[in-house]
Order: sequence, then C-alpha cells, then structure tokens
Amino acid sequence: MQTQLIMIEGLPGSGKSTVAQFVAEILADKGVEAKLYQEGHLDHPADYEGVSFYREDEFMELLSKHEQIKEWLESRVVRHGNNNLIPYRKLKNEWGHDFPEELLQEILTRDIYELPFDEHVSLMTEKWRSFKESNLHRHSVYVFDCCFIQNPLTIGTVKYNIPKEKVINYVLQLEEIVRAMNPLLIYIDQQDIRSTFEKAVHERPKEWSDGFIDYYTNQGLGKANGYYGVDGTIHVLQERKNIELEIFDLLNISKRKIDNSHYDIEKCKVELREMLDVL
Repeated sequence: MQTQLIMIEGLPGSGKSTVAQFVAEILADKGVEAKLYQEGHLDHPADYEGVSFYREDEFMELLSKHEQIKEWLESRVVRHGNNNLIPYRKLKNEWGHDFPEELLQEILTRDIYELPFDEHVSLMTEKWRSFKESNLHRHSVYVFDCCFIQNPLTIGTVKYNIPKEKVINYVLQLEEIVRAMNPLLIYIDQQDIRSTFEKAVHERPKEWSDGFIDYYTNQGLGKANGYYGVDGTIHVLQERKNIELEIFDLLNISKRKIDNSHYDIEKCKVELREMLDVL
C-alpha cells in the first residue's frame, strides 16, 4: 500500500522544517503529489493553529459581551454540533490592527492548546480522525512537520507535566488513527541538545527564544523541577527527547532516524532519497 502520510519529528533546531521541505521536493521529483504542512500552518488538516474552542453556552456568552461584532463573529465561527471553533488568527489577519484587543485576549484563553489536557486530546483525536477519513483514498502524500509527537509532548509534558504514560498513550492513539494511511515517521536526531538549542537561539529572533524559555520553565515539568533560563530549558528538552525516543521505540509503523548532528545537507538528502525510493 502506498504511504499517504510522512511525519517529521525532532527537537527544536534539529532541522525538521528543512527536512520536511526536502521530503516534499524529493516526492515532487518522483512525480508524487506532496502536500507539505509545516508548523504554524493555519489550514493544517490534522492540527489546530490559532483556533479557540467554545461550547454553545460559552459562545453565546461571548456574543452577548461583544454585541457590536456579533454578526461578524457568527458568520465566521466553525460549528460542530454544540461546539464552536473560532479561527482567531485568521480573523485577526482579516481585520488587521483594528481587531479588538480585549476580544483577542479573551479568545486566546480558549485556544485549543490552552485547554485542559483531556479536553485537548478529545478535540485533537477527533481532528486526526476527520483528516484520515477525508484523505484515506486519495493519491496525495501529506508531509507533516512536528504535530504527531512534538505537539502532544509540548502540551502534555512541557505545559502540564502530565504523567508520562498518559502522554505516550495520546501519541499511540494518533498512531492507531493514521495506521490505515501506511505512515512513515522520520525522526531527526541531534546528539548535543545544548548546542542544537543554542544554535536555534542564535538564529531566531530574541522574542522566540524568550518565549520558548518562558514556556519551558515557568509551567509544567520545568516549574515542577525548579528549572530556569537556558540551562533549565535544556533539562526539559532532554526529558522531552527521552520520552520521544521511548515513543519511537513503541510505535508499530514504518520509522527511520536521521542523525543530523552535523547539519550535513547533502548527506541528509541522500538518506532521505534512499528512504523514499522504497515507498
């Protein structure tokens, strides 16, 4: 059976986004229609980016507080039964700088990645099921960057410090959902987590590194262990990697590792072509 889904995973700065782009290009060279969805894509078919969740009564309360834009909000919400999804990042892009700041801050508190863990998992597994059912019999190959393992670890371990077994079980649920798509997981490994993270800090805007360090040390696992600063962030990243590799070993789908410690682009491309030639 043809592989319909390729998932790229690894720590920040490991080269996931670059590898995902390479995979899409190699597939295109082979005449395969590849649909690449990288981290942060607002129309990701199996993830939520910049989307908030409201039950019907909560949404009605929100509308009552913002009567002046009630019709506008109602026309743009995505309804699923008694559940309402507000794609606030898209709405802000549409409205621009005039988007009411009070409304934005209120909606942000209901972001799907801010919800309690079990509620988040329920919404996400439903999203993955919908993706699988909609695309199971298509000939395209989807290439996903980081949403299969990284995102569950980010909310489960980094944000909430949920017991490891629950986080692992979440990923195994996703595995079971996509198994029929004959997925391939490519894990981009880095041997030196400190140098990898420091490289990412050096290359990316200061706002990114400050936000990342705050997220990793002021809640969840980091806060529980008293971690702080760059060193504390690296401790959390090491624990995250340990769990990721444990998950990797448990998965019963096609999977490969690439050691990208030296960022050797040509070597990486050769390994990827060899993997993809057998699809």
